[in-house]
Amino acid sequence: FCLIAQIVTGVILAMHYQPSATGAFDSIEHIRRDVNYGWMIRNFHAVGASMFFLAVFIHIFRGLYYGSYKAPREVLWVLGVVIMLLMMATGFMGYTLPWGQMSFWGVTVITNLFSALDTIIPGLGTAIVEWLWGGFSVSGVTLNRFFSLHYLLPFVLTGVVGLHLWALHVVGQNNPTGIDLKQPSDSVPMHPYATSKDAVGLFAFLIIFAWFVFFVPDYLGHADNYVEANPLVTPPHIVPEWYFLPFYAILRSVPDKLFGVLAMFAAILILFVLPWLDSSKVRSANYRPLYRIAFWVFSINCVLLGYAGGQTA
Repeated sequence: FCLIAQIVTGVILAMHYQPSATGAFDSIEHIRRDVNYGWMIRNFHAVGASMFFLAVFIHIFRGLYYGSYKAPREVLWVLGVVIMLLMMATGFMGYTLPWGQMSFWGVTVITNLFSALDTIIPGLGTAIVEWLWGGFSVSGVTLNRFFSLHYLLPFVLTGVVGLHLWALHVVGQNNPTGIDLKQPSDSVPMHPYATSKDAVGLFAFLIIFAWFVFFVPDYLGHADNYVEANPLVTPPHIVPEWYFLPFYAILRSVPDKLFGVLAMFAAILILFVLPWLDSSKVRSANYRPLYRIAFWVFSINCVLLGYAGGQTA
C-alpha cells in the first residue's frame, strides 16, 4: 500500500515540480497553494515516506523476533534488506528536493562522508563527492541528478518487492511458533483469517496516517526546511529525517571520520549476513529466553540511538 501510494503521489508531484536551484523551493509552495488538492497530495507523499519506513521497521523487527531470516528463508531476508537500502537511498534523495536549508546542508554533510575514502586511497573520496555533486559544491546540478534518481528508484524498488513476494511464495510464510508446517491441515485458510487480520491492521495504520496528513503534516519534518536553501548560512543543528537518526547517531559517536562512516554502514550491512551469524536451530524468540532479552535490549538501544541522533552536539 505505502509503495503504491508513494509512486502515485510522486508522479503527480513531479508534474508540477521544478528540479532547479532557483525554482525548486517555490515550486513546492506552488504545489501546496495553487495546485488543486496539491497540499493534500504533498502531505500524503511527505508523511507517506515516514509511514513507509515505520511499516518496514516494524516488519524487520518482527522478522528478527520470530527468526524469519533463518533457513530456508535466507534469500527472502536478503531481498528484504535490499528493499530497505533502496528505500533509504530514495528517501535521502527525496529529502533533497524541497531545497530548504535542511535539504541543502543535509546533502552537503552526507555526501561529504565519501571524502573519508581519501584516507585509504588519496583523491578517491574527493572524486566521488565531486561526481555526486556534479561540480565542486552542492548546486542545481546535484538537485537535478537526485530528482532523476528519486523518480527512478521506486520503480526499481517495485521490481525487488516483486522478487521478495516471489521468494515468499517459494519458501512459504514463517509463523510465531517458528515451526515448519508438515501438511496443509496444520495451517488455516488465508480468507477470512489472514485477510481480516490484515484489514484490521491496515485500517489502524490508515487512521494514524490520516491523522498526520490532515492534522500535523509538518510534525515529522524540520522547521529549517521551510527556509529556502542558502549556501552562505549554515543551520545551527543539521539533522536528517527521523528514520535515519539511529545511523546518524552511530556516525557522530565515532571521532574518526572514516571509522564513523564504516560503523554506520556496518550497522546496516550486517543484516545481510544475519542468517549465517545465528546458528541456533530454534527460530522464534518465544522459545529462546536469552535471545528474547537481547532482542528487547537491541530494540531499546535503537530507540535511544534515534533520540541521541536528534540532539544537539
